[in-house]
Amino acid sequence: MTTVLAVETSCDETAVAVVKGRQVLSSIVSSQIDLHRAYGGVVPELASRQHLETVNPAIAQALEAAGLSWAAIDGIAATVAPGLVGALLVGTMAAKTLALVLEKPFLGVHHLEGHICASYLEQPQLQPPFLCLLVSGGHTSLIHVQDQGVYKTLGQTRDDAAGEAFDKVARLMGLGYPGGPVIDRLAQTGDPTAFVLPEGKISLPQGGYHPYDSSFSGLKTAMLRLTERLAQSGPLPTADLAASFQAAVAKALSNRAIACAQDFGLKTIAVGGGVAANSGLRALLSTEAAKRNIQVLLPPLGLCTDNAAMIACAAAEHLARGRVSSLKLGVQSRMPLENVMRLYV
Repeated sequence: MTTVLAVETSCDETAVAVVKGRQVLSSIVSSQIDLHRAYGGVVPELASRQHLETVNPAIAQALEAAGLSWAAIDGIAATVAPGLVGALLVGTMAAKTLALVLEKPFLGVHHLEGHICASYLEQPQLQPPFLCLLVSGGHTSLIHVQDQGVYKTLGQTRDDAAGEAFDKVARLMGLGYPGGPVIDRLAQTGDPTAFVLPEGKISLPQGGYHPYDSSFSGLKTAMLRLTERLAQSGPLPTADLAASFQAAVAKALSNRAIACAQDFGLKTIAVGGGVAANSGLRALLSTEAAKRNIQVLLPPLGLCTDNAAMIACAAAEHLARGRVSSLKLGVQSRMPLENVMRLYV
């Protein structure tokens, strides 16, 4: 089996991992949440500087934890798109330098393909075709995984991604950053039926609604108006607000994912991205999909947020098929998932 060391620095985690085929041998993640919390979000320049300080120690840790020498590594990978350009450059240059010095193949990986491949690490027998519900701070998409490197986006958000909505709603409720974990925690003791909130349907010019696209701007505005009104009469019922908001997001995502899987005859929904850690989404999607004989694959919490193991897995899949990247390959802040194969020669 192919063994790959990968570096992931697309945003605010410096991560390095070693994966053999679909088996994680080591996974090091250094989070920058505490650094960015004071600003209420990720500051790109600070993120890049922190990556510079952390990436070399993380590489050494990952190799040592895997118990391997460099001779046992078949390829070196890094996330090259999408993400913060400065942050991507740190990880990519580190990986290219290793590949050049060690005379190993270099592979540039699409970050979203990494999230898709996180399911392979939990379910090594999984094979396309299947549907991936990818929900994170920057992306909310329904992706038809047709083959390794062959993807078709069937649905996406028209505005804020689900993770962004969690962060913004947490901010207006005075809960701090990041919003996902704290809203999830509060929702455990709240009433999800306390407040009726919009689902965020997308109208079509010819009438009706888009079956797979979603919108969270209306939900965010509804929460703003609701909290403003409730604040006039006393302390906010934060647990009920969190539970109602989380239930609305989980319902919107679950309904669209299940409808999409049924319409395309897909029997498996793999979930990826940071919002895949949300307990409300995990419970509702699993329950509703089971009623329709659809299997739901949920990665462990450590593989939901950004990590290098998923990047190494994606690279190992491509390297096993003889695909490598040029050392001249650059980084990109944006790149459609459908263009993944352009990363390889």
